[in-house]
Amino acid sequence: MNGPEIHVEFAPELHLFVPRARPTGATRTVTDGVSTLGHVVESLGVPLTEVGALLVDGREVPRGHVPTGGESVSVRPVERPQRVPGAPLRFLLDVHLGTLARRLRLLGVDTAYESTDLGDPALAAVSAAEKRVLLSRDRGLLRRRELWAGAYVYSTRPDDQLREVLDRFRPELRPWTRCTACNGLLEETTKEQVADQLKGGTQRSYDVFAQCRGCGRAYWRGAHHEQLEAIVERALTESGQER
Repeated sequence: MNGPEIHVEFAPELHLFVPRARPTGATRTVTDGVSTLGHVVESLGVPLTEVGALLVDGREVPRGHVPTGGESVSVRPVERPQRVPGAPLRFLLDVHLGTLARRLRLLGVDTAYESTDLGDPALAAVSAAEKRVLLSRDRGLLRRRELWAGAYVYSTRPDDQLREVLDRFRPELRPWTRCTACNGLLEETTKEQVADQLKGGTQRSYDVFAQCRGCGRAYWRGAHHEQLEAIVERALTESGQER
């Protein structure tokens, strides 16, 4: 397509999405006089979930702005902490983020996740129907128009992924209140009520239990508790939240 050019410069945080840009994050692209600036930015590789303010010749414009030749565009990243208006903050994770899902649930964050691949259309539909922020490393999924809200997960390491999500959205943390298996709420229970889930050693060694209201799974401070406690303490410290 031939047409008037615009100059587009991306913030450093967005450089990974635009490999064709110069090391400074700058590139040139043509306009057709019809496409919105949001469409142009997305066509260059950046999901709009990652785009904050758009500046044209130094003034902020909406994504619906139609650029004309000669304009200079600056694309800023999403501001942090990111506010998601209109609904309680809760998440939906794609099939590749199972460890992150379990850690968010461990911290008491409302997190929907299925270990089977629902497919992009179904995930986007759930995001819209339940007003959940979809977290994914799939750029194509994050470009689906029916999404209610979304965010790209930049890291591949669960520790860094968790830190990234907590830093970006600052959700309220309520550790040990959700089932890591199904996201249901936990409640205190007695050893007798969950006896059918306990082996002999557990029966003898532990007296304090919780049970998921949804799936019925039993919880106690078992062999992995210290490792989980470390994850919780680190998240609380880094987010500035107290127990």
